[in-house]
Amino acid sequence: MERIEKKRDELELNMPCADLARRLLARQNSGKPVRIGLVGAGKFGTMFLAQARTTVGLHPSVVVDWDCSRAVASLARVGWPAEQIVTVTTAGEAADVASRGGIAVTDNVASAIDSGIDVLVESTGNVSAAAHHAVAAFEAGVHVVMVTVEADVLVGLALARRAAAAGVVYSMAYGDQPALICEMVDWARCC
Repeated sequence: MERIEKKRDELELNMPCADLARRLLARQNSGKPVRIGLVGAGKFGTMFLAQARTTVGLHPSVVVDWDCSRAVASLARVGWPAEQIVTVTTAGEAADVASRGGIAVTDNVASAIDSGIDVLVESTGNVSAAAHHAVAAFEAGVHVVMVTVEADVLVGLALARRAAAAGVVYSMAYGDQPALICEMVDWARCC
């Protein structure tokens, strides 16, 4: 029995999710959480913001939506304090708000990309906009998590190649259909 418990503990320490948790904690403890720019404050974006509130090492620095009041309402609805939310227009303003631990809200994707974020989470649901946002992020050296599945289906390979050429990561969002299919294939290969 002792051998089984020891083996279980060893496995848990080597699990990818445990490594992710350790890395995020290290980022938080170093005062450098992963700075996220979220584009699209609809259903998925709001769910992401709700989870980000309790995820150590992750900070939604900038939220972009064509309707800033909708983004502010989404943040408030999931419990972000009003004093942390500031509507901005420029990348400099967004960077300043984020540096103080706040969340900048804007209708300008370029302001988010140029504000010093590490990752852009694209969740607009608009194929053309999503592709343009991803390319702009790559050109600025920003990683992209693509939630807009339709964009990945249509131009995902081209986006992945552009990201690789720029030296950044292009990824699907975990929890969306393509990412779950990949997980199931990986699981089946391991069994």
